[in-house]
Amino acid sequence: MNRIDRLLALILFLQSRRTCTAEAMAEHFGLSVRTIYRDIAALGEAGVPILAEAGVGYSLMKGYLLPPVNFSEQEAYALSTGVMLAQRMTTHSYNEKMQSALDKIKAVLPNEAKHRLELLAKGMATPTTEHPQQADLSVLQQAIARQQLLTFDYQSASQTQSSRAVEAAGLVFYLGRWHLIAWCRLRQAFRDFRTDRIHNVQLQREQFQARTDFNAKDFLQNSTPTAQLSAQISFMPAAADRARREWWQGIADEHQQSEAVVMTLNCTDWGSLACWLLSLGTAARVLAPDQLKQELCRQSQAILRLYCAS
Repeated sequence: MNRIDRLLALILFLQSRRTCTAEAMAEHFGLSVRTIYRDIAALGEAGVPILAEAGVGYSLMKGYLLPPVNFSEQEAYALSTGVMLAQRMTTHSYNEKMQSALDKIKAVLPNEAKHRLELLAKGMATPTTEHPQQADLSVLQQAIARQQLLTFDYQSASQTQSSRAVEAAGLVFYLGRWHLIAWCRLRQAFRDFRTDRIHNVQLQREQFQARTDFNAKDFLQNSTPTAQLSAQISFMPAAADRARREWWQGIADEHQQSEAVVMTLNCTDWGSLACWLLSLGTAARVLAPDQLKQELCRQSQAILRLYCAS
């Protein structure tokens, strides 16, 4: 990125935030803090009204906006891909909003670029598997951004129903589902609500003060159990590829050994690892530890008793 593009990007970055520190800008753009200081000074000399407050950071003077910026063809490609992926991860009403935004971008592209974007759209696809119904994500996002109370009916894993009033803090996507993290007034604590178990959601007029400075990345990091156990397993090549794609608790090491791939897998408990290894059949063989081998024997014997009972 040349300096002119970087200065424009810096203005857009500040325009999208109330305040931002030089350190945060340096991390975002992959630059040194010293370079950010020089760029801020250059923008000031060019007449861009940047305000600085000690201990808070930089901001653009209220009311200062750049004129509308046309999207590049490559940016349109990226957003088109985002719409396609959103179709697999969000609700129908949300997809409509994404498609509407993409249509507005298409409207300002040259005709040749529009044609190439249509060719790209025809050449990309994701599996059309059906996903369970879930709460309207746009309503949940409004509750977070506007700090408005949410009410809904919730169905727990044990199929029990309850009415909840919550103060929404964040939306996180993990284990194939969107989860609403919110302060539950019924339980008087923060709770994790799967959006496919939320029904009859209503956005109330009542507003609330946030109880904590919630950060979705920190939540995911803190809520993920620490994988303190590890096992050494020999995989056939195809099974090793599955391990790289599927084993979410982490692979500490791997190396080639004859025709197999030996991996060290992290895990929180032997039961879940054994259950997953059984799906690989004879394409995976546990080398260590003995506790995992014993767990595999226990689960295998339970399966035999279930299907081979006389």
